[in-house]
Amino acid sequence: MNILVIDDDAAVRKFICTTLTREHHNVFEADNGKTGLQMLAQHPEVELMVTDLIMPEKEGIETIMEARQSHPELKIVAMSGGGKVGPENYLVLADALGANVTLKKPFSAQELLLSLKFME
Repeated sequence: MNILVIDDDAAVRKFICTTLTREHHNVFEADNGKTGLQMLAQHPEVELMVTDLIMPEKEGIETIMEARQSHPELKIVAMSGGGKVGPENYLVLADALGANVTLKKPFSAQELLLSLKFME
């Protein structure tokens, strides 16, 4: 599967990309929503987007809404460690706006891979 991973935290992004690459997925990565949407436009073969919700430049909720408009068939995993209001509020909003799966940070490699199987 061709997967785009968007997260402003380099360590989290590396963990996700490494986990997915080990499972033989083709992974693209971006450090914010703005770059992620540009990569999505450049790589129409992307089938799944894994995005953080709280990021600089363009946050994840906005990224999900724009990605849904341009790529309605795209599968989306939204993830959040929260912020001032806690991750649940952001994840509920992401779910309402079109995320297929939500993950609360921190999560394990196994939880990430299970979320992908849910969408197959």
